[in-house]
Amino acid sequence: MESSSSGGGSARRGSGGGSSSWGSVGDYFDIPAKGAPVERLKKWRQAALVLNASRRFRYTLDFKKEEQKEEVRRKIRAQAHVISAAYRFKEAGRIHVQPKEAPVPPADGALGFGIKEEQITGLNRDHNYSALQQYGGVSGIASMLKTDAEKGINGDDSDLAARRNAFGSNTYPRKKGRSFLAFVWDACKDLTLIILMVAAAVSLALGITTEGIKEGWYDGASIAFAVLLVVFVTAISDYKQSLQFQNLNEEKQNIRLEVVRGGRRIMVSIYDLVVGDVVPLKIGDQVPADGILISGHSLSIDESSMTGESKIVHKDQKSPFLMSGCKVADGYGTMLVTAVGINTEWGLLMASISEDSGEETPLQVRLNGVATFIGIVGLSVAVAVLVVLLARYFTGHTYNPDGSVQYVKGKMGVGATIRGVVRIFTVAVTIVVVAVPEGLPLAVTLTLAFSMRKMMRDKALVRRLSACETMGSATTICSDKTGTLTLNQMTVVEAYFGGKKMDSPDNPQILSADVTSLIVEGIAQNTSGSIFEPEGGQEPEVTGSPTEKAILSWGLKIGMRFNETRSKSSILHVFPFNSEKKRGGVAVHLGGSEVHIHWKGAAEIILDSCTSWLDADGSKQSMTPEKAAEFKKFIEDMAASSLRCVAFAYRQHEMAEVPNEDQRDEWKLPEDNLIMLGIVGIKDPCRPGVRESVGLCTAAGIKVRMVTGDNIQTARAIALECGILSDPNVSEPVIIEGKTFRALSDLEREEVAGKISVMGRSSPNDKLLLVKALRSRGHVVAVTGDGTNDAPALHEADIGLSMGIQGTEVAKESSDIIILDDNFATVVRVVRWGRSVYANIQKFIQFQLTVNVAALIINVVAAVSSGNVPLNAVQLLWVNLIMDTLGALALATEPPTDHLMQRPPVGRREPLITNIMWRNLIIMALFQVSVLLTLNFKGVSLLQLTNDDRAHADKVKNTFIFNTFVLCQVFNEFNARKPDELNIFKGILGNHLFIGIIAITVILQALIVEFLGKFASTVRLSWQLWLVSIGLAFFSWPLAFVGKLIPVPDRPFGDFFSCCRRGKQASDDDGKITIEHSAV
Repeated sequence: MESSSSGGGSARRGSGGGSSSWGSVGDYFDIPAKGAPVERLKKWRQAALVLNASRRFRYTLDFKKEEQKEEVRRKIRAQAHVISAAYRFKEAGRIHVQPKEAPVPPADGALGFGIKEEQITGLNRDHNYSALQQYGGVSGIASMLKTDAEKGINGDDSDLAARRNAFGSNTYPRKKGRSFLAFVWDACKDLTLIILMVAAAVSLALGITTEGIKEGWYDGASIAFAVLLVVFVTAISDYKQSLQFQNLNEEKQNIRLEVVRGGRRIMVSIYDLVVGDVVPLKIGDQVPADGILISGHSLSIDESSMTGESKIVHKDQKSPFLMSGCKVADGYGTMLVTAVGINTEWGLLMASISEDSGEETPLQVRLNGVATFIGIVGLSVAVAVLVVLLARYFTGHTYNPDGSVQYVKGKMGVGATIRGVVRIFTVAVTIVVVAVPEGLPLAVTLTLAFSMRKMMRDKALVRRLSACETMGSATTICSDKTGTLTLNQMTVVEAYFGGKKMDSPDNPQILSADVTSLIVEGIAQNTSGSIFEPEGGQEPEVTGSPTEKAILSWGLKIGMRFNETRSKSSILHVFPFNSEKKRGGVAVHLGGSEVHIHWKGAAEIILDSCTSWLDADGSKQSMTPEKAAEFKKFIEDMAASSLRCVAFAYRQHEMAEVPNEDQRDEWKLPEDNLIMLGIVGIKDPCRPGVRESVGLCTAAGIKVRMVTGDNIQTARAIALECGILSDPNVSEPVIIEGKTFRALSDLEREEVAGKISVMGRSSPNDKLLLVKALRSRGHVVAVTGDGTNDAPALHEADIGLSMGIQGTEVAKESSDIIILDDNFATVVRVVRWGRSVYANIQKFIQFQLTVNVAALIINVVAAVSSGNVPLNAVQLLWVNLIMDTLGALALATEPPTDHLMQRPPVGRREPLITNIMWRNLIIMALFQVSVLLTLNFKGVSLLQLTNDDRAHADKVKNTFIFNTFVLCQVFNEFNARKPDELNIFKGILGNHLFIGIIAITVILQALIVEFLGKFASTVRLSWQLWLVSIGLAFFSWPLAFVGKLIPVPDRPFGDFFSCCRRGKQASDDDGKITIEHSAV
């Protein structure tokens, strides 16, 4: 459990996707966390020792299903291509020949609407532009659908119900999940259980034949019952996991989006969308249904999800059809929904493919390596036991409880001989069941399913399973500032207009009416936000991004009437805000030849483009070096107060110089010779508790770095407030600008990346460069992002964390985990859960291996020495159930503790079984083996059973050994909870599942011993023997306590073994050891 962050470092370099040595045996069980090649995934499956393939590989990638999905995608994409080609063909014909268009069937009224479902669906699916024109264009379709293109639909319950009734709902038929019986059937496919069922049937038949039905059915029936118990408990556990994954899949698809209803923008689930809805679209959004563009500016759509071609398609009034499932690549606009659910190509695609395909995680694969290694040892032991027992049996060295020889050559009947052989064979097969830890890799799935459900409550939605465990190895978090470290509740608190600071930012009285009018015009027209002005004098409702909302709210305070201002001028062209250029612009026509081009963006960038400024009277003044320095000083002062600085500027333009409408999309808005209007300072307070969260990360060996688009001084001030920086006077490279970092060579970037704490004025590409540099230096990198341009960095990072509130759909799809509340504290909780996954698996491994080692040694030694085993088939199956399914449920669902955040990150190539675990395991296994072997050979005298009948004394002794062995596991389960802590009861009351499983185990054990003797071959124990049994098992606690005081070396035991090998075959030997060292 002890590790160092450097472990994570070597991990990064060693686990790259292209390692040349992965063909060695151990490396089969070592896959990268992201983007593992298919061949590599197939190799580990072939190398694994598996008894039940359908269960073991259930939560791994199903190659056959993936191929079927791809085939469905190809068919639907082919259909999209055919429609597109036909549309282009018709368009070409229309342009060159211009024949008379065939009349479109008249729109029929349907359930109160002016058009039928199949007519409007066909219109969009066929991209039938001429039919659209005949229906009266988008306004004609809108009136048929009883929609106002500006205010949307009414949106009351009866209206929504009528639309769903007429045009369907935005859902598609889901493929049913697997039934409980399917899981029962999977559990039955275990090879060892099948063999045991056959053995049970043979034993039952022979028993009834030789002893009669009254006594002869016990042996066979008891094995069959035990097997069925294992099957049903396994199936119930697996079925519950499956339901959890199903629920998480549904949550992933439930996108929240903005619609306009009754004139106001509201958030609804994608499933609540109806035909006729007006949906605002912006960069990064997913098109939620099929529809027609109402209006848009520079709107470009990425249709690769539907067509398979990474081609960006520009949308305007001549190409207005939008396909569900595509992404907005640039610009913004509004669309009218014309088809939903199964009536869309996307709906057909989603209905055709199931979402339950698995994904193997590195830890899961490594555990398959552990299971394979242990399984090979167990299988060898079982074969040895089988050979020894058969040899002793047929040579007359196996005795009945009464002391008589079991097999006498020539005097035994065929039935009795076969029955004896079946009993021996059953014991050997049961040893395989116990020895091959089939449930070990599935314990990862169990703990991941549990963690994912709990993380959902902690406001984190896991999109990719392996991200959970990779988060436990994270050595650095590159976090955005806005909304993650801050509250995203922005307000304008300072303003600098007319060449001087305003006493109150909300009081524009010092400015002339002309200046105020220009400012208001720039705010109202150059925005992607909106204001709903209710009737009756109620407060206006402002929507948009937090920055837009802050500026629009300030505009209202200085007298802006949003709708009235927008109606005074018309928008000619828009340059949407761009995170690379950090500004956005708009050209508006005021009438006649007068055109204003307004720009808004990062204050120092806008200032650099200004050659003059507007004073309070509206007079244009030249931007002298002194005045520019005054503006810069004001920007720096605001930034030092942790304010975001946004500048407003404009320039005049002639209508004659504006390109005509056909060429306007290519028009680049002039951005030079601007006139500075003024600057606002926007306050976004730090989140409460963010300083503590950063401190937690630092204590846990995780470096938090802030990467922000804000200027360097604002970034410094916020970083000091958050605790990311402690010294206000730090300089490069601790705090660095994006352009400086960008200008460095690859080698220089790698050198400085580890030293960077804050990066200001960064672009999404700078974030990507930082992630690459950190990873190449051996860091395991988690990165947060919300914009479309953050997608490459989210994809490149070991763990991509997108924002649930401000994040675009493109960013979310590129991420591994969605932070639903955009809060940095949630990121820290995700780290705790990631570490918890790893720690819980280690607890389970320690517990399971102790049982493995003890059970194997006891049965082997007893078999070799006496020809009999103290633990029979039914008892071993019960032990297997405790060890496998119940043990996993108890230990793999431990909630995370603060202790996990007080140690360094876990190296991804660090051995799963640490030195601390080896110490605990050896101490416990030695104790259990010593006690039980002593009881096996001296039990009759030690338990004072010498006066009893020999057969009865042996039964009591074996029952006592079985009881003590099981109780040892119960007590050891407590030890396994805290492998490296002395207090094993800490937080135990918080884990109700653990307490419940311990109680169930103890109750069932008492029932087996006291009331199910015929089935389990046990006899009732006296209360004195129960006390002795409990006392021996209880000794596990003080022994474990003392054992934890024994120091262990930091260097993994596996390294000592690997050092013993030298010479020519060094590389081969290293490969062979990898199973134990890398996987184990």
